[in-house]
Amino acid sequence: MMVQEKGSQTTEVKVGDIVKGTVEQILPYGAFVRLPTGQKAMIHISELAYEYVKKVEDILQLQQEVEAKVIKIDERGRIDLSLKQLQARVERPRQPRGAPASAGDDFEKKLASFLKASDQKLSDLNRKNKEGSGGKPRGKK
Repeated sequence: MMVQEKGSQTTEVKVGDIVKGTVEQILPYGAFVRLPTGQKAMIHISELAYEYVKKVEDILQLQQEVEAKVIKIDERGRIDLSLKQLQARVERPRQPRGAPASAGDDFEKKLASFLKASDQKLSDLNRKNKEGSGGKPRGKK
């Protein structure tokens, strides 16, 4: 492999590995982390958390020690990491098991509310029509 010719810069980590590193640089689109092997890896802002992240600094600080999963190594040896893929194990069980049922209840409430408002509008229209239009009669005389 050509990658091995670079000496200490060889890809000693592989996709799927859990690695530790230190945040060295924070940019608007992500953070660069120095691994113990001396390699530099990047965590894209979209891989920081499952929820929306407005700023990288909301999650990471400079010199912070992080543990992340290697999700990609491209042909140039650049390493992409993910924090959120490690969080997945913790967050999945916390999802409410009754979510579909409560969503159904919510839908039923919205539907009932819509039907009530719709019936009210129809009765208002019918009442106005019965009171007369006040204009010229339609059709031929």
